[in-house]
Amino acid sequence: MLLDTKSASSTSFHEDMMKISDRLPSEDEYRRVRHLLLHRPQEPAITDDALARVLGASPHLETVVFTGVPDVSDRTMAVLAENAVDLLGLDISGCAQVTDTGILEVTNKSLPLQWLQLNGVVGLTDASISAVAKTCSRLIELEACDLPLLTPVSVRDIWSFSRQLRTIRLANNPLLSDKAFPSPFKHDPYSGAATNEKPLPPRPTTWLELLPPLILRHSADNLRVIDLSQCKITDNAVQGIVRHAPRIQTFILSGCSLLTDKALDSISELKDHLDVLMLAHVSNITDRGVVNLARACTNLRCVDVAFCRNLTDMSVFELAGLPGLQRLSLVRVHKLTDIGLYSLAEHATELERLHLSYCDSLSLDAAHLMLRKLTRLQHLTATGVPAFRRKGVQRFSEPMPGNCDPDQQAAFCVFNGDNVGRLRQFLDKEDKRRRDAEAQNVPFVMRDDDRLDLY
Repeated sequence: MLLDTKSASSTSFHEDMMKISDRLPSEDEYRRVRHLLLHRPQEPAITDDALARVLGASPHLETVVFTGVPDVSDRTMAVLAENAVDLLGLDISGCAQVTDTGILEVTNKSLPLQWLQLNGVVGLTDASISAVAKTCSRLIELEACDLPLLTPVSVRDIWSFSRQLRTIRLANNPLLSDKAFPSPFKHDPYSGAATNEKPLPPRPTTWLELLPPLILRHSADNLRVIDLSQCKITDNAVQGIVRHAPRIQTFILSGCSLLTDKALDSISELKDHLDVLMLAHVSNITDRGVVNLARACTNLRCVDVAFCRNLTDMSVFELAGLPGLQRLSLVRVHKLTDIGLYSLAEHATELERLHLSYCDSLSLDAAHLMLRKLTRLQHLTATGVPAFRRKGVQRFSEPMPGNCDPDQQAAFCVFNGDNVGRLRQFLDKEDKRRRDAEAQNVPFVMRDDDRLDLY
C-alpha cells in the first residue's frame, strides 16, 4: 500500500511540472518548471540578474533556451549548472556574453546533457568544445556554428570522444579545415611525395598544418545529420567523413566551394541512407558527379544544387528519376532549359517544393505543363525568370518583402499553397482561349483575368 502511495505521489509530481515560454516563471512556479524556453526578446527585456534569481530557485529544469536573453552571462551559466542537476538540453545561441568560463562551469558538473546549441557564442574557443566532447558522454546533438575562434583541435576531440552523436552542426567556422575531420588515409598523403615539378617557394607553416592526420579506430554509426556549410574543406575531408560515418542521412555542404565531383563520388557510398543533400554554391561539381550520385543514392528526398553553374539538363534528368524527390532547388542553374522541366513533369511526381529562380531560359509553356503534371506541388519560386513577368501571373505571387529595391520587386515571383493551383487554373484557361482563337481564326491576346471569352 505504501508503494502505491509513493507511485501516485511521483505521478502527481510529474503531471504538475510545467513548460514556460517567453516569460519568467512566478515564485509559485519555480519548483514546478521543467522547460524554460525564452526564444524571443521581451519588452521589457529580461535581465541577466532576474534570470539568475529564477535559475537559483528552479531545481527541476530539464530544457533551457536562452536565445531571447542576449544579456546572459557566465555567472548565470554557473547558477544554472549548480542547480539544474537534471539538465538535458541547453540552447544559448547568440548569447555573446558567455565565454569559456560559463561553458566550463556546465561541463564540470557532469550534467546529463543530451543536446547543446552554442551557435554564435563568438567568444568560445577550443577549450569549451573539447570539454563538452570529453565530459558530455550522453550528447546526441551538438550545434557549434558561427564560432570564429574554433579550430580543428576541438573538432577532432568531438570525433574522438562524442560517440553517441546523431547530429553535429559546424557551419560557418572559418578556421576549420581537413585537419578537423577523419582522414581517409592511413598516413599523410603529402609527406615524402615524389614529384618532378619545380618546388614552390617555401612559406611559413602554421601549427594547424603540423597536426597529424586524424586516424580513428571506431565508426560513428549513430551519426545521421552533419552540417559543414561554408567550411574550407576539400574532397579528402568528405571522403574521410563518409568512411567514418557510413549512415549519414542529411549532409549539408552548401558553400564548400573547394569540393569537386570526387566529393560526390564519396557521398555516393552512403547509398540508400542519404535522404537530404545540400550543395548550393559548390560550383565545381559537374553532371558526371550528380548523375553518379543520383544513381547510387536512390532514396534522396531533398536536393539543393543552387548556383552550381556547370550543371545542365542531364543532372535534372537523373534527379527527376528519384522516386521520393520532394524538394529540389535549381536556383541560378543557367544551363537549365525547358527539356529539364519536361523531365521533372514526367518523372518527379512526388515533388512538393521547386526553386527555379534566375533560370532565365525557361518558358511559361514548359512551366505550365509541369504545373499540370505535378499535382503535389505546393511551393514554386520563379523570381527573375523572364517568362513569368507577364500580365496575369504576378497576381498569384506572394507579397513582396518590404526591403526589396524596385528591380527586385519587379522580379519577385513566389507561388505558395493554393496560389500554385490558382496559377495552374489561370494558365489552363489561357491555353483554352488560345486553342479557341486558333479554331476561330481570330487573334489571341494575353490577358490578366480569368474570363474565357475571346474579345
